[in-house]
Amino acid sequence: MAAESKIRTAIGLMSGTSMDGIDAALIRTDGQAIQEFGPCLSLPYDEGFRGRLRGVLRRDANDKRLSDIERNLTTRHARAVEQLIAENGIAPNTVDLIGFHGQTLDHRPDEGITLQIGDGAFLASETGIPVVNDFRSNDVASGGEGAPFASLYHQALARELGKPMVVLNLGGVANVTWIGAGEDIVAFDTGPASALIDDWVAQKQDQTMDVDGKLAAVGTVDDAILLRMLDQPYFAKNPPKSLDRGDFDLDLVGSLNVADGAATLTAFTAKSVAAARAHFPQPAKQWLVTGGGRKNPTMMKRLADEVGVSVEPVENVGWDGDNLEAQAFAFLGVRSIGNLPLSLPTTTGVAQPMTGGQLHLPPGYCGEL
Repeated sequence: MAAESKIRTAIGLMSGTSMDGIDAALIRTDGQAIQEFGPCLSLPYDEGFRGRLRGVLRRDANDKRLSDIERNLTTRHARAVEQLIAENGIAPNTVDLIGFHGQTLDHRPDEGITLQIGDGAFLASETGIPVVNDFRSNDVASGGEGAPFASLYHQALARELGKPMVVLNLGGVANVTWIGAGEDIVAFDTGPASALIDDWVAQKQDQTMDVDGKLAAVGTVDDAILLRMLDQPYFAKNPPKSLDRGDFDLDLVGSLNVADGAATLTAFTAKSVAAARAHFPQPAKQWLVTGGGRKNPTMMKRLADEVGVSVEPVENVGWDGDNLEAQAFAFLGVRSIGNLPLSLPTTTGVAQPMTGGQLHLPPGYCGEL
């Protein structure tokens, strides 16, 4: 039975598959509706730490290198919380909890594996605020995909919007939340988003991304390579389904120049997103895009051309695309301590609505959640 609904002040922390830094955002919510949006901030990772994270992708959870990186990662998240509180004059004792996603290093739900590093107990000790983390493992252990996980937040945000509609997250991996009338919701990963493009540009030009899609805009799509990239069983597979950052690689575009490779990879993302429409119960009237990819004009134009309806950044309806995922994990943290489901059969394929998350209280905590 769910706990009594109570509005709480929560800070959400997100470090996504692009591994570019930490987003922190404060909201007030009862885990069902958003009462108020608070301040937010982003702290980029330095290239050295980003490289260290890349170096432990898909490592075994018992790899001895992980403990040092996890402590470093958690310390950075603690500093993000402290900075958010200090810069906005927030009294720490008015924050009820932190929703701490951590950094995904491995995600293979078909093998029962999802690994997010981040020490919840240490973060609680450092900040003096209760922490909820480990959101995905209960879902995976119960037969779910463990992703995507922001879908219920998307649904809460979209309560007053016309349906059916889609929220598309273009992070490192792309995922969609199709939202219909009533409580109808379907969510799944569609394919790569920014991760392959970022890796390609980093490999060819020692940059972190194709800024504003400028390389893709002047490049030529190699249609033969694009067809081969799209000829993968994942795209026709019915949801639920999810991906890891490492499930696709750059081998097929390796012979192209940097601009043509960027153009082909951008087209690959757009077409794989468009293929998701085959799995929607009804066509969507509107697509709202969050994640870093929404800032890529070349990507957004290709998406609009592919799906044939309005494709807009979430800011057009008043949402904050830079901090939406951080807000989502604040929301999920409140749902966790309220014993509300974090995932559904139609979002992750779990057999029944599934609760999750682990609560860590600071030493000597005397508050009431």
